[in-house]
Amino acid sequence: MSIKILLVDDHTLFRSGIRLILQRNPEFEIVGEASDGLEGVKRAKQLKPDVVLMDLNMPGLSGLEAMQLIVEDLRETAVLMLTVSEEAEDLTAALKSGARGYLLKNIDADYLNQSIKRAAAGVPVIADAMTAKLVMQFRSGNNVTVEPEREKLTPRERETMVCLARGESNKEIARNLDVAESTIKIHVQNILKKLNLSSRVQIAVYAVEHGMDK
Repeated sequence: MSIKILLVDDHTLFRSGIRLILQRNPEFEIVGEASDGLEGVKRAKQLKPDVVLMDLNMPGLSGLEAMQLIVEDLRETAVLMLTVSEEAEDLTAALKSGARGYLLKNIDADYLNQSIKRAAAGVPVIADAMTAKLVMQFRSGNNVTVEPEREKLTPRERETMVCLARGESNKEIARNLDVAESTIKIHVQNILKKLNLSSRVQIAVYAVEHGMDK
């Protein structure tokens, strides 16, 4: 079954280039395009894609605002920010708002293909160049009281959170912890509920921010 993709970018030439790259992969189906955030939201609600590739900076409704509206209504749709911005603040804002990943426009085609597949499978993806910035951004912040948060989670849920912070899939976590994949799904749902989060990416961000990623 193909992965349905929506492209949202205000640069026509860039959209055309990405479309040509992705169309070479028989696993992908480009179901639509949009040239701004507002049109992107409308197209996403109409087409219900598996993955949205979203530019960050666009006129009118920004990519960040459009992404928030999409993830509110389409919980199963993964939104990947695809941008030129290497600012840590943009990265953290996107991930905290529900983006499944954050990629830079200078990545190669193979990396983009793999990132889309991982995002569609529910795995967070962050450009290698941005990972260190993410960690530094959170660890340079104020000290956070962690103990009350730790107490909300069982030991196995905390182990699952560490694995999520490393970007592992449910299958990889299950193998590492020697439990069934269905058990990991339950742990993830429990973490989301207990910490009032809405996505695996937010769990990973939360873990790093609160020093619960080790």
